[in-house]
Amino acid sequence: MAIVVLIIDMQIDFFAHELLSRQKADLVAHTNTLVTAARESRASVVWIKQEFSPDLSDATLEVRSRKISVVIAGTPGASILPELDVRPSDHVLVKKRYSAFFGTRLDTILAHLNCTQLIVGGINTHACVRTTVVDAYQRDYAIILASDCIASHDKAHHDISWRYMDGKFGRGMTNEQITAWLAQAPPNN
Repeated sequence: MAIVVLIIDMQIDFFAHELLSRQKADLVAHTNTLVTAARESRASVVWIKQEFSPDLSDATLEVRSRKISVVIAGTPGASILPELDVRPSDHVLVKKRYSAFFGTRLDTILAHLNCTQLIVGGINTHACVRTTVVDAYQRDYAIILASDCIASHDKAHHDISWRYMDGKFGRGMTNEQITAWLAQAPPNN
């Protein structure tokens, strides 16, 4: 059993939203704790980030129609938060849609890593996290939802999405529970 941690969309532009901005310090600390525990258990870490071209030609319909200039490739706002512990040995994958699986090399990366178990964290619960979790579930990955590391700019939709995912598509666990679970899991190959 190989374990992979997926961290979704922890990028500068997304934390401009007031609710996420208020949660930023805790999310960063919890995410760094999670990836440290993962590395200590020899799990791989994959950082997922959204990026669009400056002309938005590859952006989602909403972003194009509303001309929302967010996570533009090559701009500081598209960068993963600098406070996060991203390492050269980690994988960084760019996506264009909500799901980290859609139109990306994620399937190939996970197959190469012999992944059977995913630990998922990131933002936004109701959008990119949820669609990635659903797509992972449909690919028969066992999923742990890192409850300390998942948040949204929309509290109501976060709560609804959490209730929808936890117990159905994955199992919600705190960092403390994940660390204990990792200590009992067989080492990654």
